[in-house]
Amino acid sequence: MAEAFQPFSRVALIGIGLIGSSLAHNMKAHGLAQHIAITTRRAETLKRAEALDLGDSYHLEAADAVAGADLVILCVPVGSVGAVTKEIAASLAPGAIVSDVGSVKASVVKAMQPHLPENVHFVPAHPIAGTEQSGPDAGFLELFERRWCILTPVEGSDETAVERLKAFWTACGSDVEVMSAEHHDLVLAIVSHVPHLIAYNIVGTAADLEKVTESEVVKFSASGFRDFTRIAASDPTMWRDVFLNNREAVLEMLGRFSEDLASLQRAIRWGDGDSLFELFSRTRKIRREIIEAGQDTASPDFGRGPKHEVKQEG
Repeated sequence: MAEAFQPFSRVALIGIGLIGSSLAHNMKAHGLAQHIAITTRRAETLKRAEALDLGDSYHLEAADAVAGADLVILCVPVGSVGAVTKEIAASLAPGAIVSDVGSVKASVVKAMQPHLPENVHFVPAHPIAGTEQSGPDAGFLELFERRWCILTPVEGSDETAVERLKAFWTACGSDVEVMSAEHHDLVLAIVSHVPHLIAYNIVGTAADLEKVTESEVVKFSASGFRDFTRIAASDPTMWRDVFLNNREAVLEMLGRFSEDLASLQRAIRWGDGDSLFELFSRTRKIRREIIEAGQDTASPDFGRGPKHEVKQEG
């Protein structure tokens, strides 16, 4: 796919963390852009991106980066997209595709769309890929490989622009799906947002336990708890904004989760082994289906590679 892709003349990346830097690696490796303009508010972060040779030009002012760009991607926390869009609106080139990478879509559309001129094409996106790492050093070429990227075009979107962005993400290695912003937010609430919230809560509970010292939590952590700590190490600014901007869907999924948790609590209290076995069998089947769909591996390190090797528990 990468060979057949018609490169963008200038791509502006606003924000150069994990997603932005991984996009930069892909654009350079696959020839997806003739010029990559990188902008971020922090001078030291911009300097690091330049040291890593992630782009072709580097800007502290976002408006300078987007000038003349035919693709602009906001790689910033979802709580910041409105202010950033307002800042760059007057500098956007006619016909430019404007997108983002946020984990929430309905609130992003609501925050960005009012500031965008009518002569640009707004196609929100969400690559479902990531690690607990952040910053320009965190990015790597394979981040999007065989991972889904969801596009949520706004009403009246230009089909050519949607297909162009779809081809871009495909060239980065992603499988691309198109759906409404509202449906995206409901699905992601249960497969991503609530699991992160649970991880933050479990790790916080363990840290607060008065009967277990902090050293014991670390010393005796089993693989289950370690997996929660990996998730709970994710960028706090990003996830704060995710929960505040997808609150309705998250609260709905939390309600369902609480009901199911209460049923599980009753089964344990009353020694209902059959119910426990039935639930565990169903969840094991889901795990197999995820592996068969290529969204993870069955290897002991959960597909994380040598940097994240873990010992199996006895």
